[in-house]
Amino acid sequence: MPERDLFANFERMRREMDELFGDVFDRGLASRRSGGFSPAVDVYYVGGPPRAIVRADLAGIDPSELELEIRGRELILAGRRLSGRGEFDKERLYQQLEIEHGPFRRVVSLGAEVDADRAKATYEDGMLVVELPIAGPADPRTVPIEPGRHRRSAGQDGEE
Repeated sequence: MPERDLFANFERMRREMDELFGDVFDRGLASRRSGGFSPAVDVYYVGGPPRAIVRADLAGIDPSELELEIRGRELILAGRRLSGRGEFDKERLYQQLEIEHGPFRRVVSLGAEVDADRAKATYEDGMLVVELPIAGPADPRTVPIEPGRHRRSAGQDGEE
């Protein structure tokens, strides 16, 4: 069964190459290019009362450094994760750098209008949970029609 052993070695080598180069190209350069990172989020909807729930993975971020803003159908998360590693620490020799750090700004699109005044947010164990009550339907209202400013008077078009 030498073919099987050869394949196993090839597969192991491929995984090692992915680990070696994949992390560098996928994580390291992407976060350095953008000057920050984009936290992972889950968005889902529940009833009773109906609301949108946004969960953001923000481990290692001081909640006092977070900013939340609601604009129409968007929730904007912003903040900064400190690196925890001395940028100029010459005594450290890193094997892997996977924990993303720096500033972030994440715009989360919502599928419904929400009541921003009743939104609540909690932060526990590195997870930010934002509850956004779904806005009720707007009350119908009539809109009066006003006459235009430039009314034609009789004889203005040359008609009499």
